[in-house]
Amino acid sequence: MKFAAALLAALLALTGAARAAEPSPADRAAIAALETRISPMAVSAEGAAPRTLAVRMAELKVPGVSVAFIENGKVKWTRTYGVAAAGGTQPVTPETLFQAASMSKAFAAAAALRLVEQGRLDLDEDINDRLKTWKVPPSPYTAEQKVTLRRLLSHTAGLTVSGFPGYQAGTPVPAILQILDGTPPSNTPAIRSFETPGGAYAYSGGGYVVAQLAIIEAGGKPYPELLEELVLRPAGMRQSTFVQPLPEGLVRRSASGHDAKGAVIPGGRNTYPEYAAASLWTTPSDYGRFLIGLQDSHDSRPHALLRPSSAKAMMTPVDANYGLGLALGRQGGHPYIQHGGGNAGFQCDAFAFLDGSRQGLVVMTNSDVGGILASEIRRAVAKAYGWGDQDPATRGSPRRAPYFPPAAK
Repeated sequence: MKFAAALLAALLALTGAARAAEPSPADRAAIAALETRISPMAVSAEGAAPRTLAVRMAELKVPGVSVAFIENGKVKWTRTYGVAAAGGTQPVTPETLFQAASMSKAFAAAAALRLVEQGRLDLDEDINDRLKTWKVPPSPYTAEQKVTLRRLLSHTAGLTVSGFPGYQAGTPVPAILQILDGTPPSNTPAIRSFETPGGAYAYSGGGYVVAQLAIIEAGGKPYPELLEELVLRPAGMRQSTFVQPLPEGLVRRSASGHDAKGAVIPGGRNTYPEYAAASLWTTPSDYGRFLIGLQDSHDSRPHALLRPSSAKAMMTPVDANYGLGLALGRQGGHPYIQHGGGNAGFQCDAFAFLDGSRQGLVVMTNSDVGGILASEIRRAVAKAYGWGDQDPATRGSPRRAPYFPPAAK
């Protein structure tokens, strides 16, 4: 509670943080493109004629959008549109908090790598040798190949449960051991092996909960406090938190989630005790600062977030063009890092190049269909800046870990 209160006070005090730099002519052209030349992704859309962003938001029933662009190690410009909650008058601002959803996974990977740097975790040993209060249950799948931290963070550990629905406001929230074993009040089944570790990529939020337990036990503090210490503060992120549920004082600064029809979801926002997989509250600008921290780490710059060896591990594909907490690819011949995210009522996307002027884009929406718009915004911005085409060979696999429903009682 003391940590949450201190964090709340710090975040509220920093709502007037430094604004992005004045856009250049090229930036203004890109902003004009995202505001007036959005091309619907669906081939069946009416001639796929470009729309204004306002029209596209109305078509998709997306109440609010927040965008940040980074370049040369700085947040270059931000733009916001719409409202924090449908039917309300509170506008989305650069300080409005959104759920980053699965974009939280890159933070878990960065935190784990910092603990590896400190000798408190190891990427390639059997994770059960480190875990204390819970172990990955033995199975024929793990008889020879073991679940390791590298495999957990790259979705190659062979564990179940691809994602999590979260918990509506006012409902019981499980502890981490209840999530791992699928016991009440957990609303997801037990996280168990379904194939041999070290095989093919199969997206598993369940694997990230196992990594979450390893991070907590190695760090000796609650997950939100550890992430503040290991990642948020070093990356200069002053408007972000992993605290769940969101403290009441920050609720007033946050967007509400909306369903595909544009209605506010029950309670406005779900709680995610699956911290490593889905719990980050942030702004596009702050997430951009994290991307800059990763870019600096990739370039071995002084005082970067990660050591060069950690950055290499994080940004080297393990399988299906996925590293540790990041999707990897090439566009216009240039390497990039990327991750999307979707929680109940929120969808978002983050993208950043690793070379050149290190441009990048973060888009956050408060809608279950906002991911469509986020992709369309990225395409408009990519065209305006001349990013070129994505290399088809670097597109990752959509394969997801199975989700075995709890047995009937």
